[in-house]
Amino acid sequence: MPIIVAIFLILSGLSIYFSDEPALLDVRQVALQKAGGNPDKLVTGYMTTATLVRVSEILLDKNGGYISNDKLPPGLFMDNMPSWEFGVVVQMRDLARSLRNDMSRSQSQSFEDKDLAKAEPQFNFNSNSWIFPSTEKEYAKGIVHLEKYMQRLADPSQQNAQFFSRADNLREWLNIVGKRLGSYSHRLRSSIGQERVNTDLAGDSAATKSTPTKSQLMVKTPWLKIDNEFYEARGACWALINFLKAIEVDFSETLQKKNALVSLRQIIRELEPTQNTVWSPVILNGSGFALFANHSLVMASYISRANSAIIDLNNLLAEG
Repeated sequence: MPIIVAIFLILSGLSIYFSDEPALLDVRQVALQKAGGNPDKLVTGYMTTATLVRVSEILLDKNGGYISNDKLPPGLFMDNMPSWEFGVVVQMRDLARSLRNDMSRSQSQSFEDKDLAKAEPQFNFNSNSWIFPSTEKEYAKGIVHLEKYMQRLADPSQQNAQFFSRADNLREWLNIVGKRLGSYSHRLRSSIGQERVNTDLAGDSAATKSTPTKSQLMVKTPWLKIDNEFYEARGACWALINFLKAIEVDFSETLQKKNALVSLRQIIRELEPTQNTVWSPVILNGSGFALFANHSLVMASYISRANSAIIDLNNLLAEG
């Protein structure tokens, strides 16, 4: 019996240690470290790429390492941190895809970068593969190719490595970000259950869809999934805040020209409260004005405001 109690206490302690979330990054310091302390290497695009590399490294090297594919306790019995990790992975995939398809290319008919073409698929590998191959090894390969691209960016002799700080490139990525945040907000608000009007075809009288659905829909997140949704959104916001801080630097001239720099900073400000300490040992799910809090609704509020600001920023960037 004492042995069982000791094992339980050890595993509980490890679970708490593994659940410690990383702090937000100082993206300028991250980029400078990647550049070996040489500020001359901080060319356009370097900070965004360096931040993506560092976020990917933290995903693999944080307390307990990457635990989404763990087959042994305590990682086997944890679900909040794997959800947080998946939120980070989704943002990594989106930015890697934008780097490959938009930010590194001058136009749609131009060649894609050789290293980004290899890096992006690696981050789309199965997020919970334990072995043959493991997720960590595949993501690590993606990091290697990102670092090669980053080194070529900073080398004036490597003119085939480019990062184009243009409004249209930024808008393409922000469109993806807005859709992700909209999805998270919707899923978080579903924690209390709500009957909603089906608006799938709203705005287009000629629109059709493959499968008929009811005009009134009951949407509710299963009770056991509420904390998963919360921590996935929290992880996504952690990664997104870091990426937006890097984007602010690499797209500074474009944002200033559009008088949109303050708008981007406000988006970051709206997302930062999503990283506040959760003092409750469980994610509470009270109704809107109930005695107990509803952490999901609070998170949805922050994300919805950020998403609205992203839509406004996108419209601003689209203007001449």
